[in-house]
Amino acid sequence: MSRLDILSLFEQHGILPTPQRIEVAEILLERPQHLSAEQIIERLKQADSRVSKATVYNTLKLFGERGLVRELMVDPERKFYDSTTGPHHHFYNVDNGELVDIPGDQVRFADLPALPDGTERESVEVLIRVRTSR
Repeated sequence: MSRLDILSLFEQHGILPTPQRIEVAEILLERPQHLSAEQIIERLKQADSRVSKATVYNTLKLFGERGLVRELMVDPERKFYDSTTGPHHHFYNVDNGELVDIPGDQVRFADLPALPDGTERESVEVLIRVRTSR
């Protein structure tokens, strides 16, 4: 994704462009993928970037809040950032930490439970945990 594309996305999502935010976006939005903050920090280090760890976390939080990326909590200690924001689901391999997309139309529900009073459905997301076959 080019810098112009990133700047356009920032404008669409109400994100003020800074050099650090652009660096994080260049990594995360280069293709459809799921990355943790640690993986992004590692890639920034490999590129000799000076973006701080705190800035990466703050940037990812902002990107998630503004809808530029999806935040996925796969367990209480592990969060991924998904560059694909459209409706879809995931397989999560608990052995190797790999997260793989499942197209939204490949998961079907015969029925969903009634929603609590005073609420409306925002989304339905399925995370299927798998293990490597032994």
